Amino acid sequence: MGRAGRLLNGLERPILDRSGNGRAGAVTPETARRGDGDRSGRAIVVGAGVAGLTAARVLADSFDSVTVIDRDPLPDEPVSRPGVPQANQIHILWEAGRLALEKLFPGYTEELCAAGGVSIDGRRDLHLYSQGGFLASGSSPFPLYAASRPLYEQLLRRRVAELEGVRLRSQCRFVDYETDETKTAVTGVRVRSRGAERTALPAELVVDATGRTSRTPAWLARNGYGQPPTDEVTIGLAYTTIALERPPDDRRMIGMLAEPPRTRGGAVLPVEGDRWLVNVHGVHGDHPPTDVGGIGEFVAPLPTAVFDRLLEECPPLAETGHHYPFPSNRRYRYEALERFPDGLVVVGDAVASFNPIYGQGMSVAALEALALGRTLREGRSGIPTRFFDRAAAIVDPAWMLAIGADSAFSETRGDVPRGTAVFDWYLSRLFRRAHTDGKLTDAFLGVLSMQRPPSSLLRASVAWRVLAPRYGGNRSARDSPNRPPSAHERKPDLAPRRSNRR
Repeated sequence: MGRAGRLLNGLERPILDRSGNGRAGAVTPETARRGDGDRSGRAIVVGAGVAGLTAARVLADSFDSVTVIDRDPLPDEPVSRPGVPQANQIHILWEAGRLALEKLFPGYTEELCAAGGVSIDGRRDLHLYSQGGFLASGSSPFPLYAASRPLYEQLLRRRVAELEGVRLRSQCRFVDYETDETKTAVTGVRVRSRGAERTALPAELVVDATGRTSRTPAWLARNGYGQPPTDEVTIGLAYTTIALERPPDDRRMIGMLAEPPRTRGGAVLPVEGDRWLVNVHGVHGDHPPTDVGGIGEFVAPLPTAVFDRLLEECPPLAETGHHYPFPSNRRYRYEALERFPDGLVVVGDAVASFNPIYGQGMSVAALEALALGRTLREGRSGIPTRFFDRAAAIVDPAWMLAIGADSAFSETRGDVPRGTAVFDWYLSRLFRRAHTDGKLTDAFLGVLSMQRPPSSLLRASVAWRVLAPRYGGNRSARDSPNRPPSAHERKPDLAPRRSNRR
């Protein structure tokens, strides 16, 4: 498939159907029920992050024994783990991802809120800035749920640990894959626990959920399969996140991401513990510092004062923020390999890792778990090939959104499909019109939340609002008595709703 074909493919493939089920592998309440079908054999998951835990959930429906191994301790508290360097950064669970987790773990959203997670009214409390102004409030309900990455994972670990036949092995390092004599099938893994010798763990299926550090591409090359074709788009991002005190009743979520020519941006997310996580980021070498004073200087040139005000009015919970570099978007196209060993699949960031400021990673991982569940229910033959095809359908739209935005910077380099520049121009125009058109905000949020494919932005009803000369008439939107106020006219009050100054 040529690059133009890849672009069209990514734009047209939906992630969820209208009922909220993943077309790439839906789990309904009936099919998610434990005990459906035959359960036999052993499975191993390498990595206990969101991708690994959601994979373990669907494996538990098909295998008698599921072992999840991770090199970190796996405490029963919402704390950051050394193996997740981005754990203290902002993480967003978009609605498609939340629906997927709710299907896999019924009641998960309720548990998240009971543990302190924040329920957000997106129409009122979500403020997105792009192309010189804030987008108008949407006209449709837009629920959001926010929490820290450690809390998301803690609740998932608890639910997975309760599953029959599932074992979590902490402080257990993956060493290598075990194979049969012909090296055409992975038959388990070799691991090493602290202070112990290497041990072989047999399995009928191994899931690599080790993220960007995955060794599978190099292992495939060493064993005669060749490395999977790889797309990489360099953005040179780094970001710092710092926690501030938050008034309990203030649940605003704010996003002003870097966009040309502005190389700096920021985001604000309310999380448990009456905290705001404030993210500041820069691309192509324009990187933020980690100290509170330096962060304040870094955000001073931004076109809205919201970040300055939060830093001035809300006491920081630490003097130093958490820093994380992200050099490039990277995608391994396992679906394109002519040969792949049986008994192995790869999920999550080990397949594709996107610019994290768009918040797609957890949702993609949960949707891939649905796809893996459907693949397993269809039978044990050809699992990798069938799963990778389904995973590609999930990754395509998320990848397109991420690299489309990143490629708008002239300094960006890498595998950008032809046609991306045209689509980015269209999105820029959509955002400018969305300053005064809540319907366009609705359309974009449907794609951002991964409930609709990017192609939905090209439908006639949306394209007309984007491309028509001020909605098709000679009278401008400014003259319309029913127009929403512009972003500059409505000047949303983004200062803290009550002062926490000490």
